[in-house]
Amino acid sequence: MSVKTPSKLEKIMAAGHFGVTSECGPPRGCNPEVIPHKAGFIKDYVDAINVTDNQTAMTRMCSLAACIKLKLMGVEPVLQMVCRDRNRIALQSDILGAAAFGINNMLCLSGDHQSFGDCRQGQNVYDIDSMQLLQTVRLMRDEGKFLGGGDLDGRPRMFVGAAENPFADPFEIRVPRLAKKIAAGAEFIQTQCIYNLDKFELWVKQARERGLTEKVYIMAGVTPMKSVGMAKYMKNRVPGMDVPDELIKRMSGVAKEKQAGEGVKICIETIQRLKEVPGVKGFHIMAIEWEEKVPEIVKGAGLYPRPVVD
Repeated sequence: MSVKTPSKLEKIMAAGHFGVTSECGPPRGCNPEVIPHKAGFIKDYVDAINVTDNQTAMTRMCSLAACIKLKLMGVEPVLQMVCRDRNRIALQSDILGAAAFGINNMLCLSGDHQSFGDCRQGQNVYDIDSMQLLQTVRLMRDEGKFLGGGDLDGRPRMFVGAAENPFADPFEIRVPRLAKKIAAGAEFIQTQCIYNLDKFELWVKQARERGLTEKVYIMAGVTPMKSVGMAKYMKNRVPGMDVPDELIKRMSGVAKEKQAGEGVKICIETIQRLKEVPGVKGFHIMAIEWEEKVPEIVKGAGLYPRPVVD
């Protein structure tokens, strides 16, 4: 994998360092201080910050505007873009807009169904799916073409990624699905939150045996637990999440006021173990509305200071 873009995140992983990303959820309004406030906690401890795109189908400030706020702070953003809300015309238009502001990382997603959110009567679009969105970005970047066949006046120089859940059923299709996303154009993968380390390591092993880890940068997703209640909710109520009983037992064995600290400790231990797994090239820290804990996690896992690349 060669460096084709101005993406600092890509350059760091191409140089053999672990990449580190985190994320910010935009506000449920137009308060311009939310993104700078959240990013202020984490900007010096990560290589790039994801901005979610109406996550869980809840209406929020658009990802593109929030990414521009990060750029103005001197922070490298990762633009998340879902296929739920836009047709191919709007998707391509937003890609060009992002590129015009020097946004050089993009994560292509399907998006949660609108029935999960606050506008259940809304119509989903899904004109193209996440794999076709990957192909679209690569077509625009590598060939300078629109989906309609026309030529671009300036190509978007995007480092293109996708999400993957190693824990969704059936497990047998997870690595073949990863292979399809790589074939569609994914250059980096950010995974679902990892709590079942044995199963994740098996997934990486199978991907490695197919040569996939040489074709894509796999960034392991981690989320610190705030409480045993959060652990039980994620186990029982969040589709595609695999939270072992042993983790819940460990959180239950800690006094309530110390559970948040134990959750951070588990997150750090997870990163330290996964740093030893061949094929893992980075970490995506999803500290949901808990951005102030990211520095502690990054430093505790031995991922600070962040490397500097030209």
